[in-house]
Amino acid sequence: MDGNIFNSSGKPVATVKGSSVYDLRGNKLYNLRGTNIYRLSGELVGHLASTSGTNTRLDSATDKLFPDR
Repeated sequence: MDGNIFNSSGKPVATVKGSSVYDLRGNKLYNLRGTNIYRLSGELVGHLASTSGTNTRLDSATDKLFPDR
């Protein structure tokens, strides 16, 4: 899945390329396996709503993974 991740307010917060999640500056933040989001250390930290389509919107509980910068 490649595409964009938007927070619950509709603001773009990250991009997905393959199985990696990057912030808007291009820094790798998380690994993605299916709909599960893992820290680079391997710890499960959240879930995406789905992997269909190119744009994914987060629910407010998952917003904390992508703080406003």
